[in-house]
Amino acid sequence: TSFAWQVAVGPALARSSAVELRDGVLIVRARDPRWAKEIDHVADTILQRLQHLLGPASVTRIVINA
Repeated sequence: TSFAWQVAVGPALARSSAVELRDGVLIVRARDPRWAKEIDHVADTILQRLQHLLGPASVTRIVINA
């Protein structure tokens, strides 16, 4: 999951966050609220990329915590 996250978001966002996959929900912990806002802004695109990399049922939702 971490590798797919890095591929989906790029190095800057990957360094600024940590992820955990639980029952199809990707929990993203951003280092600060600014990164959380940036991730939230592109969450739909990230979800599509992750589903392409991992399969359509692998990640069904993204939850972002700062």
